[in-house]
Amino acid sequence: MKNPRPTTRRTFLKQSAAVAGLSQAPYFVSSSVFAKPNRPAPSDRITVGCIGLGGKGRRNMTEFAKEPDSEVVALCDLDQAHLKLAQETLAGVKGSPTVSKVTRDFREIVSDSGIDAVSIATPDHWHALTTIAAAKAGKDIYCEKPLANSVMEGRAMCEAAQQHKVVLQTGSHERSRSTIRYACELALNGYLGEIHTIRIQMPTDQAHHMQARELVSMPKKQEVPEGFDYDMWLGHTAEVPYYEERCHFWWRFQLAYGGGEMTDRGAHILDIAQMALGKDRSGPVRFEAKGTRNESGLYDAFMDFQFVNTYDNGVKVVGDNSGPRGLELIGSDGKIFIAIHGGKLTADPVSLLDINLAKEDYILGRSPGHFRNFLDCVKSREEPVATGEFGHRTSTICHLNNIAMITGRTLEWDPEREVVLNDPEANGMLLPKMRHPWSI
Repeated sequence: MKNPRPTTRRTFLKQSAAVAGLSQAPYFVSSSVFAKPNRPAPSDRITVGCIGLGGKGRRNMTEFAKEPDSEVVALCDLDQAHLKLAQETLAGVKGSPTVSKVTRDFREIVSDSGIDAVSIATPDHWHALTTIAAAKAGKDIYCEKPLANSVMEGRAMCEAAQQHKVVLQTGSHERSRSTIRYACELALNGYLGEIHTIRIQMPTDQAHHMQARELVSMPKKQEVPEGFDYDMWLGHTAEVPYYEERCHFWWRFQLAYGGGEMTDRGAHILDIAQMALGKDRSGPVRFEAKGTRNESGLYDAFMDFQFVNTYDNGVKVVGDNSGPRGLELIGSDGKIFIAIHGGKLTADPVSLLDINLAKEDYILGRSPGHFRNFLDCVKSREEPVATGEFGHRTSTICHLNNIAMITGRTLEWDPEREVVLNDPEANGMLLPKMRHPWSI
């Protein structure tokens, strides 16, 4: 690279600061703004209630249980088998469990005055309802990615967190990796030259993808297992027959409950693209996408896809379902590939990775770990590294790519007003129909 700090660097920073305030910057707020009479003192332990205890929920529960200043005191899941396994898992982590509440109703968790924060790892279609209820009850919230299962649900979640002055952290943990933050700093400070393209790779060739592809007919009629509240699991979605293949891990391949690979991995990979571009509080203005999915059967999420997202500055994010999983930041003076998950960096030229940032460069800062960052922010009342707003903006990109594939049309998007400018039908897909009695 001829010039490790090209002239475009200062221009980029000046424009970013003027237009977006370098939107991905840590946002510090005085703790007095968020003061609550019943908020625990910083020296006290943070009590955590865990809602949703499938595989990811149990892993999150374990992470919170390991932290010296947090205590998992309540467990919630609609499946009795999950609750039993979570209790056994927690006992192995803590030695002597401190759980005082085990329930199948999340409302018992959020209404408990003895709980400071909640971890939400339900299927995606339950993120909004549980998060909004928790925010109204004054709980700080760690919610898994994608933040929401629709654009308007995500906005409602962010508004609830802001209105009730609670911390909302999205579980996009790749943001906490130091290598990834360094790569984004190189991009933000112009060391790659002018970024013109970001290449996104989200392969759909793992065993679970293959299983989903092979289910091309509807499963046979099944009885709801004892101990599983299936009607509550459906929540605001349509009343439909129970199939084992519909629930638990497999919900992610059905658009009523998740968004397929586009939201499952896109919530990680597209999130880093947003951070690298300094667009955390905004997003693309045009969405072009095409994809294929099963014509019959239970799973209607797109398994093969190509998309192009264009930002107002002309940068294009180009992606498909090929591998290896990750993203490549491509600039006029070099490029960096970021592996997801793991955060390994590969650069061309390789000397990019030897750059020491200058004193006057913009620094993202480092996270002590995603769960640790959340707990620290519960105490300090600072904004976490993956705020609800950041998570909402990323999940919005994922949902609009899916909507573009469903409609087969290019969408012109206003990221400030959050409306589709050229397609009334697509606008109608920003919020799903909700079955009584649930609503946001």
